[in-house]
Amino acid sequence: MSSPIRPHKRGLLASLRNSFLTGLVVVAPAVLTVWLIVSVVEFIDSKVVPLIPRRLLPDVLLDISFPGLGVLVFILFTLVVGALAKGLIGRSLIEWSEVIVARMPVVRTIYNAIKQIAETVLAQSSTSFNRSCLVQYPRPGLWAIAFVSTDAKGEIAASMGAEKHLSVFLPTTPNPTSGFLLFVPESEVVLLDMTVEDAAKLVISAGLVVPDPERPRGRGAR
Repeated sequence: MSSPIRPHKRGLLASLRNSFLTGLVVVAPAVLTVWLIVSVVEFIDSKVVPLIPRRLLPDVLLDISFPGLGVLVFILFTLVVGALAKGLIGRSLIEWSEVIVARMPVVRTIYNAIKQIAETVLAQSSTSFNRSCLVQYPRPGLWAIAFVSTDAKGEIAASMGAEKHLSVFLPTTPNPTSGFLLFVPESEVVLLDMTVEDAAKLVISAGLVVPDPERPRGRGAR
């Protein structure tokens, strides 16, 4: 009788490689996060600190170094601008400045694009994505993760007949900030319990990061 086949033992190099990859998964996000924060702080400091009179700097007044001073000044400046923008005079100044920008061919294009991106990213209204779903795309039988934004309204809703349609954003992998705007019949949209954050992770990771079923769920069907 032939002797049973014994499984090969993994070599030392294979074991070290697996340990390195496991450690990389743990260390890389933390290192990249710290690097990004430090880079942003240094960049803002390099732009803001030179604008402050030297006699007012902490290293001159108190003989101490103050990393992040530029970030602090930037935050205070943004708070002041935001408070002024809520008033009548502030709104008038903003409208007047936007009229001037609108007359500059190249500048107005850049300004409007950045403004739209900022308003989309920072908006905290009820129209933000708050539900994840599945839709059949690019053909029936193939399913893709998407995000429901709102109900189809106005001319678009009237042009598609009596059936209710939903405005759905279908993101691309691995960059979920680009994608397609679809208007899908509500009956063909499968709402998911997973949160928008979990669905975005699934898209970014190309299906490798699966949401934990024991985590708190998002909104389900209406």
